[in-house]
Amino acid sequence: MGTKRGTLDQARAAKRSLEAKLRRVPEVNGVGITRVDGLYGLKVNLASDTHAAIPSQVNGVPVRTEVVGRIRARGVA
Repeated sequence: MGTKRGTLDQARAAKRSLEAKLRRVPEVNGVGITRVDGLYGLKVNLASDTHAAIPSQVNGVPVRTEVVGRIRARGVA
């Protein structure tokens, strides 16, 4: 019986791998775990559109991207 792709453990392992690959891409704000078609996947938050090669999947775990803009610290009132 095959292993179903998209489990939380698989997404966590894929996240570590993808973070390491994208560490030096300046447009990447962060990588998180999200739901994709009812299973776990990864979401890459980008400051701007990038020409960097972001894979559509990592070890069978789907990857989605979203341009969210630059993230900035806000002052505490």
